[in-house]
Amino acid sequence: MEHFRNPHNIGEMKDADSFGEVGNPVCGDLMKIYIKVKEENGKEIIEDISFQTFGCAAAIATSSMVTELAKGKTLDEALEITRADVAKNLDGLPPIKMHCSNLAADGLHDAIKKYREKKK
Repeated sequence: MEHFRNPHNIGEMKDADSFGEVGNPVCGDLMKIYIKVKEENGKEIIEDISFQTFGCAAAIATSSMVTELAKGKTLDEALEITRADVAKNLDGLPPIKMHCSNLAADGLHDAIKKYREKKK
């Protein structure tokens, strides 16, 4: 409930290096995950991350949690964040809301994919 009542890293990032956008047409949830990447010692690190979510309490909470899990990690480490990681760090989600954690992780992965494609 903490991440729903007081979401962390919320809002559009105007100077983002990339953003991922995912949605679920069945429930209507829509998420954007923004990332700012810095290079440090030859590694690409998520220096800043934020989100915008239109959806239920679980969608907001999972978006908030995925930003907390990814901030400060390398892109490769962030790609390893799974829906199970998101749910576990929120002390679980009801089975009917597990799709929300899928969206949050997928949005992060989409932002990283787009960032890497842009750098090629």
